Amino acid sequence: MTVREITQTGIMAALICVLSPLSIPLSTQVPISLATLAVMLAGGILHEKNGTIAVLVYILLGMLGVPVFAGWSGGAQIVFGMTGGYIVGYLPLAHITGLFSSLSSQKSRAVRSAMIAAGALLGTAVLYIIGTAWFMFVTKMDLGASLAACVIPFIPGDLLKTAFVCVLVPRLESAVWMRTAHS
Repeated sequence: MTVREITQTGIMAALICVLSPLSIPLSTQVPISLATLAVMLAGGILHEKNGTIAVLVYILLGMLGVPVFAGWSGGAQIVFGMTGGYIVGYLPLAHITGLFSSLSSQKSRAVRSAMIAAGALLGTAVLYIIGTAWFMFVTKMDLGASLAACVIPFIPGDLLKTAFVCVLVPRLESAVWMRTAHS
């Protein structure tokens, strides 16, 4: 990694750490947070490798006790608890979003946005699968109850986050990241 890549990855890890604790608790024990938005942005802007590394840094900081998880919580018990699968699922979310972003880097803004959206949606589906399976294993709840608690309430917000990311990523890259490449 270059110094520039390390810096960008660190900035994105910090952004994830700042946005992820902001959450709205639900009765389902799984809060709505801005973590998925930050993770999608990391993958979209940094692509698959560095976006995934930024998420890994975030997870490791949280496991060490830094309060970066939803509701300003931290510690390994969060990752190994009932919602830990969703935190682990942030890794494929960043990777898949980043892969689609990387594959679309030479495309028009409209095609690029569509590909980033497709990657974010596919990554979110993988996140849901990993997180829900983990949740079911820990809580012993059946699939229907787990989907009602952990997936269905989050679909509208995740669609909104995906729309935001597919518009924002191409603009951020051209306005901020690419400008530094020519400096």
